[in-house]
Amino acid sequence: MKTQNLWAPWRMQYIESLKDDPPGSSPDAPAGRSFLLDYWEHPEKDDAHFVIERDAHGLILLNLYPFTNGHLLVCLGDPRPRLLDYEPPQRAALWSLVDRAVDLVERALNCQGVNVGINQGRAAGAGVPQHLHVHVVPRWAGDTNFITVVGEIRVIPAALETTFERFRAAAAASPRR
Repeated sequence: MKTQNLWAPWRMQYIESLKDDPPGSSPDAPAGRSFLLDYWEHPEKDDAHFVIERDAHGLILLNLYPFTNGHLLVCLGDPRPRLLDYEPPQRAALWSLVDRAVDLVERALNCQGVNVGINQGRAAGAGVPQHLHVHVVPRWAGDTNFITVVGEIRVIPAALETTFERFRAAAAASPRR
């Protein structure tokens, strides 16, 4: 079936009148705070928070609400709402962590593909708009099925603890480059 467009130019005035939450705001945390910042500030809780690796700049951790098994989040320790709010060296550090996360996903899970993406701003789907993070999502042919469409349910075939151990083993077996 070919997708068709319905043109409704009068909607733009309404869309532009809506304002996203100001940077750093969240209904669940004080301005500038997020669970990602809390995880960054408490390395002693890395196991409990499913943090796979951290370096001087940021974290790689399991998403507690994954799209597929092994869905990772990558973030810097410095919370900012927009990619371009970071200086070029910080963006390079973030991308280096993303490179490592993709490598770990491929090593630990032997996936057939990987999605990498950023949802910047609440309107783009960011659940934590005050702390930019990157999603690294392993994919397999058939990893979504009718139950996702019909029942609005995702089937995650492995426990977070099991997946966490697989990632930790892959990280130990493949030191950072």
